[in-house]
Amino acid sequence: MLERVRERGLVLLGCGKMGSALLEGWLRQGVPPESVTVIEPHPSDWLRSTGVALNTGLPPSPAIVLLAVKPQMMGAALPAVTALGGGTTVFLSIAAGTTIASFETAFGPATPIIRAMPNTPAAVARGITAIIGNARASEADLALAETLLSAVGQVVRLEREDQMDAVTAVSGSGPAYVFHLIEALAAAGVAQGLPEALAMQLARATVCGAGELAHQSAETAAQLRINVTSPGGTTAAALSVLMAPDTGLPPLMARAVQAAADRGRELGK
Repeated sequence: MLERVRERGLVLLGCGKMGSALLEGWLRQGVPPESVTVIEPHPSDWLRSTGVALNTGLPPSPAIVLLAVKPQMMGAALPAVTALGGGTTVFLSIAAGTTIASFETAFGPATPIIRAMPNTPAAVARGITAIIGNARASEADLALAETLLSAVGQVVRLEREDQMDAVTAVSGSGPAYVFHLIEALAAAGVAQGLPEALAMQLARATVCGAGELAHQSAETAAQLRINVTSPGGTTAAALSVLMAPDTGLPPLMARAVQAAADRGRELGK
């Protein structure tokens, strides 16, 4: 798949945190720097050091253009690559809330367009990205997008674009929920008499370790929870609060994800 990129080139529009994580992953995969053209008005020192073509002329028919600018900046940024629409160049967007239909309006309905939702653990190559393509995106186009996005973690395909709001609410925004869990767990430790620094160290290590165990284990999350819960013990006492049907974590998380999904739908209008 990467042969298409080596032969025709790749354009990265925007190179902030997510764009930089992807670019680093591609270079690690063996994509030649000279095959990559980056359009970024505020390049970092790292970006300048990569050897990519920076803010130069575009290749005539790149294999793929990855749109990595923030949704609110998309309107101002797209004119730089609009001329590449209507052909065989694939446009891959990682902008939250920006629909395929809006890109078809910008580039033309004959343009292959793929919408993706990565998350911030991509920065350490542990992300997960969901993708969905329009009618013009072929299996080869989707496979190319999958190959490029797998440089920073797992990739899954959706059946319908309207599932993207739920993906955004679960995995796109999800890292923030986990970071807040670390904050809350540390604060609870402080309330029980631990020094702040120690409470935070314990909370971070516990969440990171449990996450890695969940990642490596073949057991379900429910079974892993059961494994650490002795009947009548301390964990069971805490879980009786966290798993309360009306006031516990499940209904709270359901409301949080609902709020994020609703906001995603609003942004897509």
